[in-house]
Amino acid sequence: MPPPHCSGQSKADVAVSRDNGMKTLAESIDQALWRRDLSGRPLPERLAWTAARYVRALSRDLLGGQLTLRAMGLVYTTLLSTVPLLALSFSVIKIFGVHNRLQPQLYRLLEPLGPRGAEITDRVIRAIDNLEGGVLGTVSLVFLIYTAIAMVEKVESTFNYVWHVARPRSLAQRISEYLSVLLIGPVVMTFALGLLASIGTHSIVLALKAIEPFGSAIVVLGQVLPYLLVVAVFTFLYKFLPNSAVRFGAALTGGVVAGIMWVFVGSVFASLVALSSTQQAIYSSFAVAISALIWLYLSWLILLVGAQLAFYIQHPVFLRLGQHQPELANELRERIALNLMYLVGKAFRTGDTGCTMERISAAMGVPGLALAPVLSALETAGLVRANDRAGLMPAREMSRITLAEVLAAVRAGGDTGALQAPVWAAPVDRMAAEVQAAINKLTATTTLSAFLDQEDPSIAK
Repeated sequence: MPPPHCSGQSKADVAVSRDNGMKTLAESIDQALWRRDLSGRPLPERLAWTAARYVRALSRDLLGGQLTLRAMGLVYTTLLSTVPLLALSFSVIKIFGVHNRLQPQLYRLLEPLGPRGAEITDRVIRAIDNLEGGVLGTVSLVFLIYTAIAMVEKVESTFNYVWHVARPRSLAQRISEYLSVLLIGPVVMTFALGLLASIGTHSIVLALKAIEPFGSAIVVLGQVLPYLLVVAVFTFLYKFLPNSAVRFGAALTGGVVAGIMWVFVGSVFASLVALSSTQQAIYSSFAVAISALIWLYLSWLILLVGAQLAFYIQHPVFLRLGQHQPELANELRERIALNLMYLVGKAFRTGDTGCTMERISAAMGVPGLALAPVLSALETAGLVRANDRAGLMPAREMSRITLAEVLAAVRAGGDTGALQAPVWAAPVDRMAAEVQAAINKLTATTTLSAFLDQEDPSIAK
């Protein structure tokens, strides 16, 4: 008698068939979304298909796992940095005597946890008060500032991943800009909240409340303002944190969508926490910590989804590509390297110190994700370096940089992964040597300076 598995498909065959079916379905969806020509279609149809493309791109990124993993990493960082970050903020605004105005915002942030949110907020505030009790020495203060800056740096690196930015801010930029946000941000937010509160009690506003429909409009506005503040904070983060030029419209779109998602998910989560008796029975006193971690994770995930949406709004060409790394052929890498050095040298010759990666990407029509490995190879070879403003410039005199060095930076090197060097057939080795000799003959005596002079002989030296 044949084995039972011979009479039909095995479990492995069923799993492979199921995976192939899912892959075929995904390919069919992508074919329908990305290959469809929307030009000349009615406006409602174009809007519907465009919205479907954005939903597909965001769902693909979520299922890909990178956003969820980075949200988990931010939860861990938040646990380590919350108290130092809030202590630094409260210490700054306490100078102005308005530190009590920021505490209600912490209650609102943890409002989906219900009474447990207020309990967590009270514990955090007590911990901050203990830190501000004069027991901080010099070492502790330095560690406090370092932890707060490390928190913002971690968020920036995540946003840079979303925005395909390979180069973070320089150390000087990070220290100055992060400290500015950490010291000035709480003050601005606190005074904005105080201004809104004072406007609500102003005599003119009180008089308008007695007149309809102004009274109802003012009441609705007062209920909406906290959520508008959330949208404003999200928009600011999307605009400021990535080391890239983010357009305000893209940041605002991501902020609005993320703000709406945050309010909706918060209300659903609060309802689930209120109705969940099983969680309390299983986790007992740890239930409050579990709920806080889940809500913290959902908040970071919503923030990252909004950032991804803002990126796609500004760069719709990435909707289909996503985070997929482009594959560059050898010839393309060489052309990119030569063109990149040409643009950097041209900008340096005219005194332009703001030749950033974003500008080069726009000038070449090549995504920064494809330029990053080429630029990294040129930096490793000592041909390009960045100034304090992230502007690119030649690493040494252009008359001492040959085109042969530029090509060698992206052609040489590599690793087969074997423990020994490759063994080439003699004809192959001879042909490769002849090709390299021909390239050297053409490029070894041509410097970057002479290369630039070819466009405008009048500036030849």
